[in-house]
Amino acid sequence: MKKIISAGVLFTTTSLMALMGEQAYLYKDGRIMGMGGANVAVGGYSTSIFSNPAGLINIKKEHGFVVDLLGVGIGASPKLKDFADDIDEAGDDSDKVATVIDEYSGEAFHLGINSYSAVSKNSSLFAWSVGLLSAVDVNLVVHGNGSTSGAPLETSSRGYGGIFIGGAKEYVTEYGDVTIGIGLKYVAQRSYEGAVYISDLTDDNATDIVQERYERDASGFGIDIGVIYKPLEDSYWHPAFGLSVLNIGAMDMDDNYGGQPLSVNIGASISPEVSYIESLVVAIDYVDVFNANKIRIYSFDEDSKTQVHKDYTDGDIAKRVRLGVGVGLIDSRFFSAQLNGGFYQGSYTAGLNLEIAMLKLSFATYEEQLGTQSVDITDRRYMVQLGFGW
Repeated sequence: MKKIISAGVLFTTTSLMALMGEQAYLYKDGRIMGMGGANVAVGGYSTSIFSNPAGLINIKKEHGFVVDLLGVGIGASPKLKDFADDIDEAGDDSDKVATVIDEYSGEAFHLGINSYSAVSKNSSLFAWSVGLLSAVDVNLVVHGNGSTSGAPLETSSRGYGGIFIGGAKEYVTEYGDVTIGIGLKYVAQRSYEGAVYISDLTDDNATDIVQERYERDASGFGIDIGVIYKPLEDSYWHPAFGLSVLNIGAMDMDDNYGGQPLSVNIGASISPEVSYIESLVVAIDYVDVFNANKIRIYSFDEDSKTQVHKDYTDGDIAKRVRLGVGVGLIDSRFFSAQLNGGFYQGSYTAGLNLEIAMLKLSFATYEEQLGTQSVDITDRRYMVQLGFGW
């Protein structure tokens, strides 16, 4: 199994399959995921460009140029290493590999590694950000009763990177403050989708087999637009409402895994002024309003040696609701700390953000729903991100 995981890390990632479908994404920021992933009406980070480019307007002006340098993140399922070790220990014995597969039947595993660096600034005229992303994302779903002719593992995978440019301009009107944002992006990826058989797992050339069978290259250019409306900026509650339309353009990646469907997202937030704490934010989002994300069911045609699939509409409401709370404990020039919590796809999230001088550190946990309400497999994930900035 380490051969398959190594192939994913080297050449791309691995993801889910039959009746499984993680919502399309390009980057998950631990600071945002700890808050349930709710950021459409909040913003405040360079990575807000991935949810709503208008959110760049909430980068603090007093921070001047905000540099996020070599921000490296790692996220994983807690049992992934145990599974990989057991498969590796089974070696080329098909019966032992099948026993391990049965033991972990129904489990979902994730490994994500990413790096995002950006330069941003909120000036008196407008806010802007330029960033570079590289990422690998490995996911596996295990099926029991495996055999040499069965498909004990289902996987789709990608390694990808790109450039992201965003800007936001605020307009003050008699009805409130309106910010309009726009983002441009170019993403290139190498993806893999397919079933992994026991005969593959016991082969010394597992990496070559997966590459030859499934490797696909694709790229896409997209435009994102967004709006944040603050009707009562001077009130105690500081309410805000957000709307974003993401992935306008050629982002289907030739219909391979990793394609980014056009997605409409809405959100709302309040930021009441509370004594004895630096800040408080409560936010709620509903993403992918028109159910553009699909559930993809895969199969492998042994005769043609090709991977085939069929897409089904995924209208699961629970997957689309995100609720978060962020409590800023302290925010000074050399140290800041924020506690986060929320709900993401029906399960709790938690996180901690720390900035100590030039060091930026965040921890978060969330649970990904990979199936539907009728076929539900969830994957609890833990992530840590470390970077330098000022």
